[in-house]
Amino acid sequence: MSGILRGAIAGAAGTTALNAVTYADMVVRARPASSTPEQIVKKASDAARIDIPGHGDEEQNRVQGLGPLVGIGVGASVGAVSGLIHHLLLSRGRRLPFLLGALLVGSAAMAASDLPMAASGVSNPRSWSVKDWLSDAVPHLAYGLVTEATLRLTEN
Repeated sequence: MSGILRGAIAGAAGTTALNAVTYADMVVRARPASSTPEQIVKKASDAARIDIPGHGDEEQNRVQGLGPLVGIGVGASVGAVSGLIHHLLLSRGRRLPFLLGALLVGSAAMAASDLPMAASGVSNPRSWSVKDWLSDAVPHLAYGLVTEATLRLTEN
């Protein structure tokens, strides 16, 4: 199996872990779901001049569905790139230590979600509290741990 395909699969597993940790946090702290993914979808569609079909609730429901789908795509894409790098390192007889690999993969996923958010003006990470940063970092750490573990479990 190619490194890219293994990585995409690993990224999907990591995305499941990220979502599970996020939903558990919502349960524990009784916090609402973030509207950030939907805001990014709306800003991106406006910037690209792509109309989301429907009006009112129909359009909003589609936006609410697109937000998580974009997140799944980001998770699989970061995993695919990680899988390619993992494969290239292995082909040269090298491998990062597990925790370093997990931290790098989780950080890449966090950057892939936070940079568009900051660039679009949807949120400003510079203004986040420690609690806000932890709410973002812990699920991405779970993503990195599960993605890296899955990459290693699927090695040839």
